[in-house]
Amino acid sequence: MRIRLVKAFESPGPHPNGLQATTDGLWIIDQGTNQASCVRFEDGVVRGVLDTGADRPSGITNSGTHLWIASTYSREILQCDPQTGATLAAYSTPGTTTTGAHGLEWVDGLLWMAVPPAATIYQIDPADWTIRHAIPAPGTRPHGLAWENGRLWCVETNHRAVYLLDPSTGAILDRIGIDGPEPHGFTVWQGTFWVGDADTRAIYRGERER
Repeated sequence: MRIRLVKAFESPGPHPNGLQATTDGLWIIDQGTNQASCVRFEDGVVRGVLDTGADRPSGITNSGTHLWIASTYSREILQCDPQTGATLAAYSTPGTTTTGAHGLEWVDGLLWMAVPPAATIYQIDPADWTIRHAIPAPGTRPHGLAWENGRLWCVETNHRAVYLLDPSTGAILDRIGIDGPEPHGFTVWQGTFWVGDADTRAIYRGERER
C-alpha cells in the first residue's frame, strides 16, 4: 500500500512539525515560531494562531478541553489553554536524552507520545502522569501519531513511511511508503491522511492506494 499525496497548501509557519485534525480544523505546531495554528482543511486559511511556551515543539494533540504540546527541547509535555496558548501545566517526558517527544495523540483520556531518543511510544495517564503502557517505535525517528479504528499510526521519518501498529504489542500491521516529502507531522481525518514536511512548509493531503 502507498499514499498518493497532493500538496494541499503551505503551513503558516516555517517549520511545521506536528499536525492534529479536529472539528475546528487542522492544528499545526511550528518548531520555528513555537506557535500553534488552526487552519481550514479546504485551503489552509488560518483560523487562529496561538503563541505557546514550548521550546521548538514537535507534536500537538487536542483532548477536547486542552491542547497538549510536545516541547521537544525542554523535554516537557505542555497542557495549554486552547483559546490563548498559555501553559497550564508542564510534565516531564519519559525516555528523553537531549530532546523529548515528537508526535502526540489523545485517545480515550490517555495520551500517546512518540519519543525518538527511546525509540518508544508511551501511553501516559495524565491524571497522575504515570506510564500505563509502552510499545517499541517502528524506528529511531518516530514522529506523527494518529489513531484509527483501534489501531495506531506512526510516521518513521528516516524510513519515509507510516506504520500501522497494534497498540497492545507494537506489532507492525502495515507499512505505507511516502514518496516525495520527508514526513514529520501526521494525522487522519475522515479517512484521509494529512502529512507535513518540516523543511518545505508543505502540507499534503493523502489518499491510500493499493
